[in-house]
This record gives sequence, structure tokens and C-alpha cells, in this order.
Amino acid sequence: MFFKQIATIIHQHPKRLAALAAVLMLSIGGGAYAVVTLEESANPVVVRNILEALQNGNEQDKEGSFKAATPITAMTLVRSTSTRANDTADTLLKRLGIFDAAASTYLRSSPDLQKALFSRAGRLLSAEATASNTLLTLTARWIEQDDATNFQRLRIQKTDSGFTSQTETAPLQVNHSVAGGTIESSLFAATDAAYVPDSVAVQFAELFAGDIDFRRALRKGDRFQMVYETLQADGETLRTGQLLSAEFINAGKLHQAMWFQDAGSKGQYYSLEGLSLRKAFLTSPLKYTRVSSGFGIRVHPISKDKRAHKGIDYAAPTGTPVRTVGDGVIAFAGVQRGYGNVIEVAHRNNKTTVFAHLSRIDVKKGQKVEQGAVIGAVGSTGFSTGPHLHFEFRVDGEHQDPLTIANERNTQPISAAAKPAFDKAASLLKLQLKDAATIVQARAQ
Repeated sequence: MFFKQIATIIHQHPKRLAALAAVLMLSIGGGAYAVVTLEESANPVVVRNILEALQNGNEQDKEGSFKAATPITAMTLVRSTSTRANDTADTLLKRLGIFDAAASTYLRSSPDLQKALFSRAGRLLSAEATASNTLLTLTARWIEQDDATNFQRLRIQKTDSGFTSQTETAPLQVNHSVAGGTIESSLFAATDAAYVPDSVAVQFAELFAGDIDFRRALRKGDRFQMVYETLQADGETLRTGQLLSAEFINAGKLHQAMWFQDAGSKGQYYSLEGLSLRKAFLTSPLKYTRVSSGFGIRVHPISKDKRAHKGIDYAAPTGTPVRTVGDGVIAFAGVQRGYGNVIEVAHRNNKTTVFAHLSRIDVKKGQKVEQGAVIGAVGSTGFSTGPHLHFEFRVDGEHQDPLTIANERNTQPISAAAKPAFDKAASLLKLQLKDAATIVQARAQ
């Protein structure tokens, strides 16, 4: 019966099936994508796609007469963009290909609409328009804070009497995405090529920085795979979340890690066998780093004489958040001569970290801080030629090269009570990492 139905379809619609075959051939020839979105459920989902060829002119019916195609004026066109820093109502509509004076006037009519659309660049927009380029609906989606779990949706709609608008709050949907790539020159060049968001690439680099020197130890052909969260609004990704699992093959050696958070406890990274990978210190006090001056003898930028540089300098814009690299207690927060605004954090085993030239201080002496907590911001206070962070690492009062901070690990195994949940999560993430590896192989072919 099934094959009889197929034969009938082929007989009745030969042209449409030929068009469908052409579409499929083009899709196959386009190659593999670097990023694939996965549902959190491991159960297979059956998706039925119905494709129909578009008719450019008139269509002949079964009786041999011709019937007119749907008038092009009845078509609805969907377009999308994101807001830019200098956008106005007119420039936004023009970029969307919409030429509608009434719509432009309406967008300018309300301070609330202006704020919702233009107060921050990067807000996602989608518009429905007529074939004559007049606006039907305009929808904007954004999040108020980087760590938000909800998003805002503004919908502007044309009615018989003009335009109306409505703003509502809805929860972000959490999805998992996988990505993979091969090293050709640098880690961040490879993650860019694989369309990995910068925030995820930084998490990945920090995770393995204690085991791999990404400046000196990378080899051409090294491979990586990862699984990470994407938080979406109506199917559009508004931000990324946690790096969930990752692996890196460096010089033939496999490094693996996964994120796990048991109920009632703080999440952290583990090996896939269940051993904690938490380090005593982060590799950098800034998320995005560029070393402008290293540890050791240098020509001082102000005095121009040679002297010991007892820390390292990170070039960064004023206001860039500065974070503590390890758990500790604030030993000093204030002004110190040429260092300007300074914070000192005391850690276990007589270790101290120093943060200088800050534009602001967000902590007080005696305050406990956890690894990764924001304690201040980059500035140029004290003796400084421009905005940067001067960072020092001391052991028993002696200055050490911060780039060689010992990567002490808490190698505690996952608790027995959490082990079943951990093993279940690890099994799923292993499958997703396999998918990522397949992507890398497909792209290489």
C-alpha cells in the first residue's frame, strides 16, 4: 500500500518532486555546520517536513484550464536584524526594507518605545511587512541583565485604527549546543572559525589553562569539542550560559571535563570519572586578557630606567570588571602611593594577590570573597600611563610570576549520594561530545 501511494505521488507531481530533489542536492553540497543545537531530552523526535515548489506564473489544473497564482500583493515578508548604537526609527526601518511613514511616526511617538528599541545595541528584531514594504508587526526581544533567566518581548502591531504595542516578560528557554574545531594557529582563531561565542571560548580556555599552555604548547591539528548552554527567546539565542562539557586533544593527549551541580551544592567541573577539577587559583583576574607588560626586568614607562616589574600588566578599558583569582579575605582596600586604588587579598598558605591602579573598589577590608567574585574595576589611578590592571602574586611575601601560579586542585571525588545523577549526566554529555567530534570530522572532509 505504501509503495502504491508513493508511485501515485510521483505520477501526479513530477515537477515538484524534481524541485525537491534539487533543494536536497544543494543542501548536501553546502557542507556541515560548525554548531548544532540539541534538545535536552535524549529521546528521538520525529519531524515531518512538507516542501512545495513555488509557482512563478499560472498553474494548470487537472482539466487543462489555467488558474491564477496567489497575487504577490497578498504575500507577507519576514525580515530580521539587531539594533545598532546610532539607530533611529528611520534608519531601523530602512535597514529592514520598510518604507512606512505611519510606522516611523509611531516609533518616535513614545519615549517608552524609544527606550525599549534603542537604549541598548544588539537587541534582536523581527518584522513582518507587506509586499509593498509597509509594516504589519515589529517584535523586539532582549534581556535586562546578562545573567537574567527571563526576557522582554515588545510587539508592535498594525490595526485598522493605527498601531498598538505591548511588552511582556517570558522565561528564556535553555538549549544545549555543541561545537568543535581544529587548531590551525591559535585557540581563539579556531573557536571563531567554529562560531563559538566569545564567552564560551573564555570558559573553555580557563578550564584547561592549568594543563595546557595555550601560548606555547598548542600544535597544529590539535582538536577540541564542547557542549554549552544557549538561552533562547522564541527560538532566537539571546545569550550563552555555562560550558557544560569539553575535551581537548593536545599533542595526542586527551583532556576532558564536565560541569555538574548537585542539588543544594555549588556547581563545579569534574573529570568524566567524577574527580573535582577545581583549581586553587584562576589563571587571570580578567575574563578577556592581554598581557601588556610581563614579570621581570623592564624599562619603566615613566622613569625610563631599568627596574624589576614585580607583577604583570593587563591592558583593558577603564571599568572592566576585576575578579579575585581565589577564595580569600580582603587584607587591604584603599590607596597606596604609586599604585593608586589597591586591593590585597589574603589566601591560604601565606599567599597574597594584589590588584592596582583600579578605577573603583567594590570590597572592604575583612570581607570574605569567593573565587571569581568581582572586587573592583580596571582604571589608571596612581602612577599610570593608561588604563590597565597591575596584578601581583606573593608567596610568604616574595613576589612570584603570576603566570606560573600553582594550579592546585581539589581532587575530591563526587559524593556517593550524587554519583547516580552524575553518571546519568556524564553519559548524555559523552554522547553530545561524540556529536561534536563528528562535526569536526565532517568539516575536515
